[in-house]
Amino acid sequence: MENLRLIILLLLGSFTFQVQADRIKDLTDVAGVRSNQLIGFGLVSGLSGSGDGKDLPITAQALKTMLSGMGVSVDGPVTDFDLGTQMATLAAQNAKKEVKVENLAAVMVTAEIPPFAKPGQRIDVNVSAIGVAESLRGGTLLMTQLRGIDGQTYAVGQGPLTVSGVSADAAGSSIQIGVPTSGRIPNGATVERMVATPFDNSEHIVLNIREADFSTSTAITEAINTAFGEGTAKALDGVSIAISAPIDSSQRVAFLSMIENLDVAPGEPPARVVINSRTGTAVINRNVKVTAVAVTHGSISVSISATNEVVQPAPFADGEAVGVQNAEIEVAEANNPMFLFQPGVDLREIVDAVNQVGASPSSLIAILEALKTSGSLRAELVVI
Repeated sequence: MENLRLIILLLLGSFTFQVQADRIKDLTDVAGVRSNQLIGFGLVSGLSGSGDGKDLPITAQALKTMLSGMGVSVDGPVTDFDLGTQMATLAAQNAKKEVKVENLAAVMVTAEIPPFAKPGQRIDVNVSAIGVAESLRGGTLLMTQLRGIDGQTYAVGQGPLTVSGVSADAAGSSIQIGVPTSGRIPNGATVERMVATPFDNSEHIVLNIREADFSTSTAITEAINTAFGEGTAKALDGVSIAISAPIDSSQRVAFLSMIENLDVAPGEPPARVVINSRTGTAVINRNVKVTAVAVTHGSISVSISATNEVVQPAPFADGEAVGVQNAEIEVAEANNPMFLFQPGVDLREIVDAVNQVGASPSSLIAILEALKTSGSLRAELVVI
């Protein structure tokens, strides 16, 4: 309880200071300037027997397709007129043999290409097994095309994996630390294609506020117009702000750099209470208010104790010993006082009142939920 009180009071103390101005770059994102997700299917080789094996036919099929593209026939050599019958028979026997892929694993490769990434730049890739491979440790990703949502290839990945997970199995016992079936290749992919953005050819630059708020949108618009002249920025709604920008790309970059470093005072966030039902954490911002309401919180504990006894028959009587169970029930109820909230009380008074009755964090959550249900809590209640 003391820890909960200390945490909330520290939050309260931080609210007593004057609201500090934030940079526009910390509040907004430039529309169209974002990262993009890439995905690809590949093979990891050199796994020393921990690969998919014959349990996943797609691995052998992918290997055959790859080797065929490299001019290697896995179905035996093509017969020529000069080859004798014996060589043709040997080729037919080889065609019937299965391709063993114990050292190979089918994997999904994912990456995130940042905005303005140019061909030749390197990006990180993540590799994860999709079959029955036991471990990717020591493996090497073979050349894999990474495609975007439009089906175009934007990067090509290849290289040795870095796997932090370890697994061992011996004499009927096994141990595993981390996840050995997923790994990472730092700078493992080369960008082959740029992702088109409207930044260099659009008439306006649009800034999107990360947390929708009309007050923040108005404050940013006024700050830009004050610095660069009336009409430079126009608020479209509570999220987007359109800014007239120079046509020249160099001037546009410098112009946006100056805008990003302007200081604005964002609007106050809405009254909100966030509750984590799994950990018993409650976070209340300073705008939370309650109307007049009386609250009491107590708990009833019921304890039942059972005593087993054996009743013996009377002396010289024709009877048998009988087992008897006696139970004692005790009900205890905590004597917690009721506290009264006056209209418009703030967060400090709420916390002080809850602490006076000795409520635990879970009890605080129950009280807040009850206040919301009764209509006395003037805030949005978010349960995660």
